[in-house]
Parts: sequence; C-alpha cells; structure tokens
Amino acid sequence: MAKKHNVLILGASYGSLLGTKLAMGGHDATMVCLPAEVTAFNTNGAIVRMPIKGREGLVEINSKTLPGKLGAAGTTDVDPAKFDLIVLAMQEPQYRSPGVRELTEKVAKSGRPCMSIMNMPPLPYLKRIPGLDTSGLRACFADATVWDAFDPKLMTLCSPDPQAFRPPEEPVNVLQVRLPTNFKSARFENAEHTQILKDLEAGVDAARFEVDGKALEVPVKLKVHDSIFVPLAKWAMLIAGNYRCVGKDGMRPIKEAVHADPETTRKVYEWVVKLCVSLGADPKDLVPFEKYANAALSLGSPSSAARALAAGAPNIERVDLLVKSIAAQRGERLEELDRTVDLVEGWLAKNRAAKG
Repeated sequence: MAKKHNVLILGASYGSLLGTKLAMGGHDATMVCLPAEVTAFNTNGAIVRMPIKGREGLVEINSKTLPGKLGAAGTTDVDPAKFDLIVLAMQEPQYRSPGVRELTEKVAKSGRPCMSIMNMPPLPYLKRIPGLDTSGLRACFADATVWDAFDPKLMTLCSPDPQAFRPPEEPVNVLQVRLPTNFKSARFENAEHTQILKDLEAGVDAARFEVDGKALEVPVKLKVHDSIFVPLAKWAMLIAGNYRCVGKDGMRPIKEAVHADPETTRKVYEWVVKLCVSLGADPKDLVPFEKYANAALSLGSPSSAARALAAGAPNIERVDLLVKSIAAQRGERLEELDRTVDLVEGWLAKNRAAKG
C-alpha cells in the first residue's frame, strides 16, 4: 500500500475538490481559507457533488465520511514545514494579499515540495522550462516578488482541468463539479518528492465511494507525468475558450466562445499547441482540439476570469498575457490573442479606475 501523506492546501475552492479526493484515498489534508470557510468546513465537512458516468443526477460526497481527514485553518494557524507537500490552489493575485503573503513566504522557506494547481504557472515553475527568459515574464504576474524566494526544484505544476464551481445559493463548503476530468501533474526534479505525488495518485486511484450499497469509482483522479510540459495542455483551452469569454461590453459562456466561430477557435487552439510544442512539449501530451470542443459544449457559463472581471476585479490571472509574452520571445504573435489581451486590459483598467 502507498504511504499516507499529510498535505497543506492554500485555497478552498479547487482545494476542497483535491482535498476531498485525497481524503477518499486515505491521505490527510488541511485547507487554508477565510474564517467563515474554516468554520463551515470544520463543522460540516467539505461537500462535493459530481456526476458519475451511468448514474442519474449528482453523487454527494461529504469529507467527514472519508478514511482520510480534511480540515481547515487560517493563515496563521499552520506551519508549512510540518507537511509532506504544499498545494497552491488560490488564484495567483491572492498570494500578495495580507496574511497569505506572509504564509507564502513561510512556504518558500520551509523547503517542502510545492504543487501549484493555479491556471497561472508560478514563476519558479517557468524557470524549469529550458530557453524561457523568465525575467521578461514578471509583468504578467500581479506581484512577481511573491515568487522570488522559491526554489524551482521544489515547484511543480498540476493542470486544474476539472471544471467546478460553488453554487451561489449554497453554503461556502459546497462545491459542484461540472466537468469531472483529471488533475495532471508534472514530476518534481527530486525522485523522493515525485514519489509523494505517486503515493497520492495511488490512493486516489484505489478509492471507492459507497452509494446504495455499491462501491463506485469516482472521477477526478490525480495523474503524475514525467514530462514537465503536460500541464501546459491547459493553455490552449484557456486562450481559445476561457479568455475569449471576455467581450467589450459583457461576457459570454465558454460554450459560445468556443462554438460561435469554431474555425477561429481551432486556429487559436492549434497556434497555442504549436507554441507549447516549440517549448518542448510532445504533441501526444496535449489535448486534441476536437476533444476540447466537445467538452466545451457542457460549459454553459462564462469562465471564472470573465466573471471576476464583470464583478469588478482589479486583478485576475493573466495566462493570456503570459502566452502572448512567451510567443513574442520566440518571434510569434496571433492577432486574435492580441485582441483578447486588449479586451482583458480594458476591463482591468476600468475596474481599477472605479476602485480609485
């Protein structure tokens, strides 16, 4: 049997999905989140609802019923050095906020391996990609100095492919999975650290959940890959779908962003795939456009980035700007991506002006 681990997770949205899956696999996890969330999770557990192939409706999993323990704590209540692995599961701009920034500094100094499940790859991870001038990418981050104390050898990236949301009418401890795909993580440079990921993967893979007397295999697995480029598969999806939800006067669902003009979407998607291949990715590690376009049919609301802009956010994760900047380093540009970046920056400028 794989070794049991104790994992610290910064963030409780996607963090509660991963944490629940780890607890299903017999591992323990602690999520760092806001005071109201700490109370809700510790009192009532994390509740995750998800579709399972061949079953009507959603299956509900409560973390309090699982073999592993899932708890929650505030930013000053945890010592990162006491955990086997630290997961970065907040939105990139949040790491510079008071309390979180200080905890992030402790994480960097702890010497513990870190796995990011942000859409925005942290700067230390980008330093693991040969040939990138990461000094030219700092402007893509809300505050690049947050990442300066991290050792790239201790940072890996996990693609947050599952689509999930907190239903607005439900308590904060409820998460609903819309698209139950897998978390795909790259290895660490250190084999012992990679083994931690493989132990987590094995626990999640073996877990079953009993419903009506039947032991069900539950989707959303953790998959560990040797290639450091596998998590970059998400970039094409983000640029072709999520960020193209942003319009001049409002937002549109991901489904519409992808399928309103499928020819342009395919062009954008395949251009980003080609960029990833030029960095060193194997085309087999990336997701074919047809598979993504089919999955996008079920995504009937705007992306989280688009919703944040519409709600007045002064900062969001800027994968759009990152991909544009990496392409520019390689002498490449795409007009549709330039248009998307301009639209995002227009919203950010308006939101920042409104906040004074």
